[in-house]
Order: sequence, then C-alpha cells, then structure tokens
Amino acid sequence: MIKLKMILTSLFLVFGGNQNVVQINPSALQCSLLAVPSSHNENNDTTKTFTFDGVYDQTSTTEQIYTDFGYPLVEGVIEGYNATVFAYGQTGSGKSFTMQGVTSPSNQTGILPRAFEHLFDSIAAAEGMKYLVFASYLEIYNEEIRDLLSPDYKRKLELKENSDRGVYVAHLSQHAVNSVGDCQRLMENGWKNRAVGATLMNADSSRSHSLFSISVEMMETFKEANGEQQSIRRGKLNLVDLAGSERQSKTGATGDRLKEATKINLSLSALGNVISALVDGKSKHIPYRDSKLTRLLQDSLGGNTKTLMIACISPADDNYDETLSTLRYANRAKNIQNKPRINQDPKDAMLREYQKEIERLSQMVEQQKSFDAHNIKPVEIDLEQEKVLLQIEYEEKIRQLQREVEKEQETNAKATSEMENLRRAYEADLQKINNSKKAEAN
Repeated sequence: MIKLKMILTSLFLVFGGNQNVVQINPSALQCSLLAVPSSHNENNDTTKTFTFDGVYDQTSTTEQIYTDFGYPLVEGVIEGYNATVFAYGQTGSGKSFTMQGVTSPSNQTGILPRAFEHLFDSIAAAEGMKYLVFASYLEIYNEEIRDLLSPDYKRKLELKENSDRGVYVAHLSQHAVNSVGDCQRLMENGWKNRAVGATLMNADSSRSHSLFSISVEMMETFKEANGEQQSIRRGKLNLVDLAGSERQSKTGATGDRLKEATKINLSLSALGNVISALVDGKSKHIPYRDSKLTRLLQDSLGGNTKTLMIACISPADDNYDETLSTLRYANRAKNIQNKPRINQDPKDAMLREYQKEIERLSQMVEQQKSFDAHNIKPVEIDLEQEKVLLQIEYEEKIRQLQREVEKEQETNAKATSEMENLRRAYEADLQKINNSKKAEAN
C-alpha cells in the first residue's frame, strides 16, 4: 500500500513577519512549529512537531524534491501506473513555484517541466516499445471546469463517470505530444488562460485549481513459444496546482476576488473532508461528490494511483495559524492508503493466461510421451495404447483451442470455459488410466 508522500517546504515568502517559527530537521524527517509565547493565541504556546516522509527547508531546491519523490512516480507511469502530484498550502506559499518553477537557476526548474523531460528521455531510451502520449490542461474556477487549451476556454465542461473510464471531463481536448517542447508549449498556452488576480498577499495569485494530465499508452512486443505477442499498458500522470487557502482579513479580497476565495476555500474544505473520511476508516461514505476538485482527484485519494502531496508552508510568525492548518492537513493525508496497479488491457491479460494454460497442458502431454516404453509390462500394453490415443485426442483439442485464442475477443468467454473443461477432462481420464494400471498390477 502506498502512502501519500509529504514534502514540507519552508517556501519562499515571508509576508511581513519578523520571526521564523518553523524549524526543519531533515535527518529526523521532522518539521516543528515553534511556540510564540507573546501571542494571545492559545494554539501558539507550545512547540508542535510533525513527522513526514520528507522535509525541505528554504535552502532546498526543486531538483532535490523531484529526485527524491517525483522521479519514482514518473518511472511508475512509464510502467503503466497512474500517478498524481499536487501542491497544497496557503496563498503565496510557493505552490506554483514548486510546480511550474523558473528557468534560472536550473535547479529550480519546476516539477512539471522535469516530469516532461524525464518522460520523453525514458521513451527515447526504451527498446521494443511503441508509445502514444497525449496531454490535457484544465482549471476549476468558481466550481466550473474549463479547458485551458481550447479556443473557447471559458466554456463550462461537465464531469461524467462510467465503469471503463471512471470520472472524466466530457469534451476535454486531448493533444498528441511528441517532445518536451510540445508539452512546454501546451503548458505555457494554458497558463496564459488561467484565472489569476492580485491580492494583498500575492500580486499574481492563482484564482483556480489547475490540472495538467499526461496519458501514456505503450505497446510492447515480445516473443513467446507460440510466436510474437503484444501487450498494451496505460499510465497517467496528473500534475495539480491547487489555489491557496485564504483569509479575507489578510488578502483584502472584495467583489470577484472574494467570491473566488470563497469557492477556493469550500473546495479545499471538501478535500479535507475526503482526507479525514479516508483516514478515519469508520466512514462508509467518502464525500468525493462535494466538489469538482475531489471528484477529479477521487482515484488519487484512496484509489488506483501513486500520489505525492507537496505541502508548502510559510516560516513567518504572522502566518502561524495557516501553517499549523497545513501541517495538520498533511499529517492526516499521509495516512491514506492507495491501491495502485498496472493498467493493462484486460484483453491482453486474458490472452496471456490462455497461453500459459495451453503451455501447461502441452507439457503434460509431452511428459506422457516421454514415458519409457521399455518398462511397460505386457498387461499394460492395451492401457498404454489407450493413453496414446488419448494424447492424440488432447493434442488436437489443444491445437483447436490455440486457434480459438487467436480469434477476436468475443470468443474469450467460450475459450475460457472450454479450457477449464479440457483441463478437468484430461486430468480425470488420466486418473482413470492410472487407477486401471494399479488394478492390473494388483
């Protein structure tokens, strides 16, 4: 089971506070929020220490974070797993910086461009594989989903759900990408369409949650005893930049900014409720449907995805309450257990099982053929002739079954049933012959 990886980064802005209240201990993987004795807030009078899977102070680089936690996630996508990286924290705490990064210095390039480069480097180095890669980019603004790569990017899109695809966005554009440059251009074009606005805490504040997704379909050709076979796997990487939680008293938000902040806080609250319900273990109902954000992240929270949460915090004393809230949020989230698995085409998995069973039955027949005829007693000759006839009969049935396996997949259920019947009949008939041999010997 996979825990959500918690990275706590004392980034990058001090919003007017004159005291650093965050202490990072990388060797112990601990983050401490120090006591502020002069404060009248009773929450501030004791030091609070939290342990996570990774902690990084303000001297750390995005390169370090990606090497430790991002790299293995992208490797998993190339193997056919789903992966999600999302940044959480108050407005201005460094979420977009961590996800998008800057071009200089190079060690502060963000998670997204690093993932692009990693993905296409791995594809270029792969042998015996064919790949199709598609990208999409959306935002959730005021609880409305928008396609950031569509000419009509303000059009409202709807969430749908079915058994094959799970939760998805209807009519979301998918763009074929063949290089890092293709992904970068899509990201830059989409970023221009994102809803941003100035607040007292951040001159360029994201007013929406964004989700950049890369879908990778890979076809592997390999050799088996009965010829070349193909296997199809599908991996998906979700890179999420959450809007920051806000307090109106600090942001000075009014009008549209206040409406945006209200929607942002409601969706983040819904995310917190989902995390609490998953960790609690007693809740039969997980409230994924309470917001568009939690529905889109449904598979990333307790589902078929390897998930990394990057919790960004400010070290400033005047952000004590927001930092404590983020730490508690992350401390709950680290206990979620996901159930990731390789996404393999069911058709290919079933064919692989057919082929293994055919090989096993064929080996059983060959073992009977190799019986030492010189050791057969006269009383056993008729029984051995019967076994030869039985072998011929089952060899023909195996060949027939092999032909059926190679047909279209509508015959799979029939082939499965016949294979099981064949196995049982063969073992039953073989048992009868062996029983007859024992009877003759007695």
